[in-house]
Amino acid sequence: MNYNIAVIPGDGIGPEIIGEARKVLDKVGSVYGHEFQYTEVLMGGISIDAYGVPLTDEALETAKNSDSVLLGAVGGDVGNSRWYDVAPNLRPEAGLLAIRKGLNLFANIRPAYLYKELSDACPLKREIIGDGFDMVIMRELTGGLYFGERYTKEVDGVMTAVDTLTYNENEIRRIAVKAFDIAMKRRKKVTSVDKANVLDSSRLWRNVVEEVAKDYPEVTLTHMLVDNCAMQLVMNPGQFDVILTENMFGDILSDEASMITGSIGMLSSASMNESKFGMYEPSHGSAPDIAGKNIANPIATVLSAAMMLRYSFDLDREAAAVEAAVEQVLKEGYRTADIYSEMCKKVSTAEMGDLIAERIGKEKECAAHEK
Repeated sequence: MNYNIAVIPGDGIGPEIIGEARKVLDKVGSVYGHEFQYTEVLMGGISIDAYGVPLTDEALETAKNSDSVLLGAVGGDVGNSRWYDVAPNLRPEAGLLAIRKGLNLFANIRPAYLYKELSDACPLKREIIGDGFDMVIMRELTGGLYFGERYTKEVDGVMTAVDTLTYNENEIRRIAVKAFDIAMKRRKKVTSVDKANVLDSSRLWRNVVEEVAKDYPEVTLTHMLVDNCAMQLVMNPGQFDVILTENMFGDILSDEASMITGSIGMLSSASMNESKFGMYEPSHGSAPDIAGKNIANPIATVLSAAMMLRYSFDLDREAAAVEAAVEQVLKEGYRTADIYSEMCKKVSTAEMGDLIAERIGKEKECAAHEK
């Protein structure tokens, strides 16, 4: 099969980690008989430098005409006046918001799984970690505070900033359905996170989620306030299966979840629309302080590519092979700097990509040998 992938390397470490994901995808194609064709697209700071805007109409159109999108990272040092001393809609991250909206990517899926091999890198105590944890954070991605009306102006002689948090029942219902569908394939538990004791939007969120839950009698639904959820993630992460939440809460909680997996460099992400189309990216940022040093962890991007194989291309076997290769490399003790500990073997970004790619298809060799 042939697949057309729009690739957005982006800024900072983006080009480095995207290069390793492509290396792994190419090995998958070679082993399993697929061809992945890549079309590079500029977005973020690099697009601002080239075109004066973080996302051009042409770039968005290229993404729309692809089978999926693979993204590295966008943005830079907030102190970089070249990109940030401008109107908000011209900053690098505005491109990310624009492409999510333009592609209708309303459902963000972020798995957070603790590999046994990385238990030492987890900042939580061993008695809290227990047997580990395996959760998925389902974040609504195109509504809420990030997309509401905003302005800054002088009111009665005082500079005043306003950001508007808005949700309608249809936006809530469609993300809830996605969360319950995923829960049905996992441990059948949804924790809906809101701030219903304060916010009208959260009270509507809770009501709509309860309506959706009626169509999934096998799934256990619980509600949790966002501040409590933030505490529970570090007190008892193993209790969670699928966390369903709105845009800003999901942004914060998924970053917290990433750190208890050992490093934000381990957390993959898929942003989906109502079809199988998706944009796949690591949850971390562009890390400009380490860009070009060949020390960034590419695993989150590689695992994001595995999610693309599974969710957009229905290549479950190939996705599993990538995930197994990552796990095998970790079992063998290879680590990038962010997850390195004593008795392990420190490797560079490119070396980690090579190691993972080399192990793609090994399971086929083992199966053939057993026969």
